[in-house]
Amino acid sequence: MLRWAMRTTYSPAPDVAAEIARVRREEGVGVSEAIDILARRGMAAGGQRPEQFRQRSARLNRRLDVTNIGDVLDVLDGR
Repeated sequence: MLRWAMRTTYSPAPDVAAEIARVRREEGVGVSEAIDILARRGMAAGGQRPEQFRQRSARLNRRLDVTNIGDVLDVLDGR
C-alpha cells in the first residue's frame, strides 16, 4: 500500500474534537488515525442524508395579532 505524508493544520469544531477524543480513547490510536477512522465511517455511510425537516402546524381557528409576542405566548399557553 502506497502511503504518503501530508502535514496540515486542522482546527475541528468542538463537537468533532470531542468525537476524535472519544475514538482515540476507545481505539487507543493517535489523532491522525482517529480522523481516518471517522472519515472512513462517513464514507461508508454512502452519503446518506438525514430525513428532511418538516414543520408541523395546527389550526388555532383564531387570528392572532403578533405585534405583542407576550400576548401570543399567553394564547398559546392557554391563558
